[in-house]
Amino acid sequence: MSHIHYTVEAADLHAHLFKVTLTIAEPAALQTVSLPVWIPGSYLVREFAKHLQNLSAGQGRLTPSVVQVDKSTWQIACRPGQPLVLSYEVYAFDNSVRTAWLDSQRGFFNGTSLCLRVHGQENLPHQLQLLPVKGQADWQAATGLAPIKTDKKGFGLYQAADYDELVDCPVELGTFWSGSFSACGIPHRFVVAGALPSFDGERLLADTQKICEAEIRFWHGKGAQAGKKAPHKNYLFMLNAVHDGYGGLEHRNSTALICGRRDLPRQGESKTSEGYTTLLGLISHEYFHTWNVKQLRPDAFARYDYSRENYTPLLWFFEGFTSYYDDLLLRRAGLIDDATYAKLLGKTIAQVQQTPGRQVQTVAQSSLDAWVKYYRQDENTPNATVSYYTKGSLVALCLDLTLRSELKTEGHTLDAVMRGLWKRCKAGPMREQDLLDELQALTGRSWAGEIQAWVHSTAELPLAKLLESQGLRIHAEPGNFAQHLGVRAVDSQGAVQIKAVLRGSAAEQAGLAAGDEWLGLDVGARGQGGSWRVSQLEDVPALLGKTRQLTALVSRDRQLLRLPMTVPEQSTVWRLEVPKDRQASWPAV
Repeated sequence: MSHIHYTVEAADLHAHLFKVTLTIAEPAALQTVSLPVWIPGSYLVREFAKHLQNLSAGQGRLTPSVVQVDKSTWQIACRPGQPLVLSYEVYAFDNSVRTAWLDSQRGFFNGTSLCLRVHGQENLPHQLQLLPVKGQADWQAATGLAPIKTDKKGFGLYQAADYDELVDCPVELGTFWSGSFSACGIPHRFVVAGALPSFDGERLLADTQKICEAEIRFWHGKGAQAGKKAPHKNYLFMLNAVHDGYGGLEHRNSTALICGRRDLPRQGESKTSEGYTTLLGLISHEYFHTWNVKQLRPDAFARYDYSRENYTPLLWFFEGFTSYYDDLLLRRAGLIDDATYAKLLGKTIAQVQQTPGRQVQTVAQSSLDAWVKYYRQDENTPNATVSYYTKGSLVALCLDLTLRSELKTEGHTLDAVMRGLWKRCKAGPMREQDLLDELQALTGRSWAGEIQAWVHSTAELPLAKLLESQGLRIHAEPGNFAQHLGVRAVDSQGAVQIKAVLRGSAAEQAGLAAGDEWLGLDVGARGQGGSWRVSQLEDVPALLGKTRQLTALVSRDRQLLRLPMTVPEQSTVWRLEVPKDRQASWPAV
């Protein structure tokens, strides 16, 4: 048995309880254990210890007391020379990629939710024993951990080099669909839980293979040895298909994904739906993280501190640049065409342009504030913050287009910078200065001015100039009425629910507020156009006709308010077009 050994049992499916037995072969005299408060890749303190219960200890015939010292840490006074056995339960009912889930249909967990950290022994080998699930003879297990002795269904003993590797390899349990492929010689497996019978698994495998090969070759070249240079020797995709959901979390040789069932490809359908394109973009994003954040990583992540926030101002690079390449590599893999890529790029630009917070918060500040702002969004979020995903991806776009415009030499693009950073920093932490050094090495000039303006200030990015310099055409088209009015809203139960009011908008000037229920309106300054019930926001323009005056009838805390409003001139959004004479040169190269 290893120095640190965990046995995990799905103890009670209906109570959603995992039972964990942790054996420490050589405990300290006063052994400290703790459960992480966050999971790397999701920057929020989630307090996983709140789901841990019935913690007890044993040393042979002794039952040492367990003393809790803070919200997620315990100490046990031990007798030297005897193994310490800890037993506890974890409640698992969060159907996301971040924590743990267990019911009669499926099980899933991240080690950060189930595996106590043994202080002072984190660097020793760790073992995980997965027990078969009682009463579920058809269940299987899948994980990126290295197997030592397992059965055909994946249950048995697994090995991790240390605690970091243990908790960076989530586990999927259940009656999932499974398929495999090879990308540049690297074995890949894809497991899908919750899919409908019409699910086209072969298409998903073929498309994912194209993504993986494009990304391996992006980092390591097109030669026959590309796969041997990759940081992973095998890879596991775990996808949970649900009625409504979306998200992913990267790991060193696996990723956990969630999507809507309707977004999966269907047998007999060759058309690529918008939802499936979004899923492929998610797969591309999380796989790209295998290099960018799991290997290339900021100094704050050189060794994770699981007990507190780990701050870095560089998420605009690690998440933003990954967001730039996720769709771009779909295009290079031939999974989307130029028109689709331009539409996706235009959508990202619109998201940033319609966020007033971009004029309040820099994208570097957004990275530092992720723990308290991005992951704790409220009605004021769009007015006070900017996403390091979307704006970070546009910073990458600006760098790439500037490099292409200035150098006009094959291979002198952001791709070369990323590969240079891989060679420079894969063995150690990456800093902003490393990016500046790579840019200067490629071009012979300093890029400090661009990084200062685009990353450390709230100045607008020079998107129009750079896009047009590459021959792309920008068309200004009418936005929808919500964009026009400056609100974010949903149609619900026959009324319009206001979720956010954007700073400086017509809606804010009229006094609309988040939480208002827009019930109806009087058309015209004096209501001479009649009074109308409002059930969908997009119905309002038809009710107004040519007038721009209305009085909104809203319910706020059960009080009815009448708010006079002047609707502004129509807002516009960008639509990008890649001319036919440019399609062979950008962005596919």
